Amino acid sequence: MVKEKKYRQNGAIGALLDEYEKTISELIVTIQKLSQDEIVSIVDHDTNDEDCKSIQSILTHVVQSGYTYVVEIRKWLGKEIDYRDKETFKTAREYDSALVKMFNFTEALFNEYPNLRLTEFDLNHKIKVRWGQTFDIEQLMEHAIVHVLRHRRQIEIFKINQQLTKLKT
Repeated sequence: MVKEKKYRQNGAIGALLDEYEKTISELIVTIQKLSQDEIVSIVDHDTNDEDCKSIQSILTHVVQSGYTYVVEIRKWLGKEIDYRDKETFKTAREYDSALVKMFNFTEALFNEYPNLRLTEFDLNHKIKVRWGQTFDIEQLMEHAIVHVLRHRRQIEIFKINQQLTKLKT
């Protein structure tokens, strides 16, 4: 039975959280039936990007990045907080749990700061993230949403490639 969707009622923050949660839920559905072997197997042997060789490396990257977005915002707010180290898991269930915890970490930020100003036009007051780009909070959260979407798509393609490889053997 499909659970009725409840929308957050806190304006733009609610919309961002609803859409982020939706994309994470879609990613969880995409991986839920994968075996441990499908998760850990190297699929892209040609890439130099360590975060894109296997479904495991992609998911590890997505989870760690989700925490990083919140850490960047908290640092911008003047908080002393460390970046999270990457955690690697081997099963879909473990990644499901990690993705939910990462989303809860994000939601906690906005619960703690319900009136956080999302849009900033002054470049001097934007967040310069550790990978060199500059965002306001809304842009960073929109990036977080699209980041999950892009990697969900990548995983879907990896799944197809894994199926084709199985058919050839």
